[in-house]
Amino acid sequence: MGRIAGRFARVEPRLRAGRLMLGLLSDLPRKNCWTIAEWAGEKSPHGMQHLLCRASWDADAVRDDVREYVVEHLHDEEAILVVDETGDVKKGTRTVGVQRQYTGTAGRIENSQVAVYLVYAGARGHAAVDRELYVPRSWTSDPDRCRAAGLAEDTAFATKPELARTMIERFLDAGHHIDWVTGDEVYGGNPKLRAALEERGLGYVLAVACSAEVATGAGRFRADGLAGKLPKRAWQKLSAGPGAKGHRYYDWAVIDLTDPTPGHRQLLIRRNRTTGELAYYRCHSTGPAPLRTLVRTAGSRWRVEETFQAGKGLAGLDEHQVRRYPSWSRWVTLAMLAHAFLAVVRADEHARRTGSDDLAPLTCNEIQHLFLTIVVRPLNDLAHRIGWSDWRRRHQARSQASHYRRQAASHNRSRHGAPPECTRSCGA
Repeated sequence: MGRIAGRFARVEPRLRAGRLMLGLLSDLPRKNCWTIAEWAGEKSPHGMQHLLCRASWDADAVRDDVREYVVEHLHDEEAILVVDETGDVKKGTRTVGVQRQYTGTAGRIENSQVAVYLVYAGARGHAAVDRELYVPRSWTSDPDRCRAAGLAEDTAFATKPELARTMIERFLDAGHHIDWVTGDEVYGGNPKLRAALEERGLGYVLAVACSAEVATGAGRFRADGLAGKLPKRAWQKLSAGPGAKGHRYYDWAVIDLTDPTPGHRQLLIRRNRTTGELAYYRCHSTGPAPLRTLVRTAGSRWRVEETFQAGKGLAGLDEHQVRRYPSWSRWVTLAMLAHAFLAVVRADEHARRTGSDDLAPLTCNEIQHLFLTIVVRPLNDLAHRIGWSDWRRRHQARSQASHYRRQAASHNRSRHGAPPECTRSCGA
C-alpha cells in the first residue's frame, strides 16, 4: 500500500483503499462494498462506495504501480506475456460494457461483461499487470449510453486483439523487455496483432483454428491438412510445464513456414497423448527458436487461467457490483494488486524455502489463510454486528416503501387513463 499511497489526494481514501484491499483478501463468501465495509468496521457502505465512485485518485496510475510491483518482484529474463479475456455474467443492461455475448466463464452466450487482461508469467510466479474493458459496438454507437456509464462520449470501438496490442505496447513503452507473447485463437487469428508484435521485434506463439491457412514451401494448406501429412518421426514428446498432477506431456511437431518479411515463422502442432486431439499455433521469432522454447511459450498460456482462478477466488476480481466504468476500473485494479501481493509472497517463500520435504510448497490459498489468521482478522463486537443488521433493514424498508409508492402511483394513473411512466427498481 505504501507503493500506491501517493496516488491518493487525501488521507481518508488512502486509508479506506487499504481497508478495501484487506477486505478483498478476506474470506468473505461475497465481496462488495456492503460486506467489506461491515467486515472492516465501518458504519455503512457509503465510504467504500465513495472510494470507487467519486474519490480523487487515478486508477490507471495505480495500474502502472501494479505492473512495476509485479515485474520487480517476479522478474525473470525468460518471462512471457500472456493475453486473454474473461467474462462476468451480469443482469440488466446498464452495467458498462454488458451485452449478450460469449463468455468462457459460463461456456455459452450470456448477458455478460468481458475484459482483456495481460499476465506476466515467469519462473517465480505470475500475476496480471494490465486490464482493458471490452466495450461492444452496441455501446460505442450510443454516446448517451457511454456518458451515463462514465465512458467518454467519443469512446471508439476496439476489438479484443486491439486491446491486447494496447496493453503489450504500454508494457514495452514503460521500459520493460520481453521476448515472447502467447494467447488463444482470438489473438492468433488476428493478422494486425501479429504484424504489430513483429514490428516490435517480439516472438509469439499464438493459437489458431484448425482451418487457418498457412504458406509452406509446397504451397498454402490448412493447418489440419498439414498435420495429417506428418510422419511419425516428426512428433516429439515434451512437457508443456508442470501442472497440478505433474508435468503436462504432449506430442509436438513443428513445420517451417515461408514469408517474404524478416523473421522465422513456424506452425507448431500439439497432440494429446490420450485423446489424439490436436491444437495449432502460429509462431514467429526474430532468430531460429528451438522446439523446446516454442513449447515452453505455448505451455505458459495456462498461467492466465490460474491467474483468473486465483484473482477471482482469492481477491474478488469478478465480484464487483458496479455499473460505471470508473468504479469498475478501480475495483479490478485493486483486486489485481491484492492478487499480486499473494503471488509475490508465494514467490519469496519458495525462494527461501528451508522446510521439510514432506510439506508441500506454500500456495496462494494457504498464504491468504495464514495472512488473515495471523495479521488482519477483524474483531468486531456485538454492537457493531447489530448496528449493521439495523442498517440493512433500514435500507430494505426504504427500498420497499419506494417500490410501493411507485406501484401505487402507476396504478392510480392507469385508473384515470393516464399513460404509466417508465419506472425502474431501486438498486443499491
